[in-house]
Amino acid sequence: MSNPLEGAILQRDKQTYAIVPRTPAGMLTPEILDTISYVCKKYEIPIIKITSGQRIALVGMREEQVQPVWDELQWRVGRATELCVHYVQACPGTAVCKLGLQDSLGMGLEIENMFHEKPYPAKVKIGVSGCPMCCGESYVRDVGLVGTKHGWNVIVGGNSGGRPRIGDVLAENLSTEDARALVDKFMDYYREGSGKRLRVARFVEKVGIDAVRAAVL
Repeated sequence: MSNPLEGAILQRDKQTYAIVPRTPAGMLTPEILDTISYVCKKYEIPIIKITSGQRIALVGMREEQVQPVWDELQWRVGRATELCVHYVQACPGTAVCKLGLQDSLGMGLEIENMFHEKPYPAKVKIGVSGCPMCCGESYVRDVGLVGTKHGWNVIVGGNSGGRPRIGDVLAENLSTEDARALVDKFMDYYREGSGKRLRVARFVEKVGIDAVRAAVL
């Protein structure tokens, strides 16, 4: 990395940093876990935290440790402060869950690859759920997908922050291909029409869901 503090987040003490390696849809392997364990022991990283976005934060390293830690991890940065898609979270779906109706893990990984590193007016969080139980928190994410017996429902404008909002259903029972295409079209619409740092929930409130539907359906 050209920037020695790439992906580093200054902590409350103004002395130490955290980093969040990219772990799409929260998927890990034994090799990844071995690497995390080795690096955290070697650099005596005091806090290892699973985040709400199904990622692993390494917290408490000194400034001079950031670059060596990234070098040893050899992972991409999981963006946590930039104006882009921060993460796509996904439940197990039909991969293992008896309630799963659609392949939420597969969809989540495809969606993350579509939008990773693309710039947007504000941070974006996406949730993918394999059934209406909504374990991917799809209704309180900027963009959400929920699996049904007949395909995918696409939801936009959710937020779980200080001004929480349940998202609006944009379309129902779409095929996997059509659902991906609609999310892509909505993200373009949001990027072109929203002001800087205006989150999706506030954007949908501003223009109205009817205007969103007219523009992207």
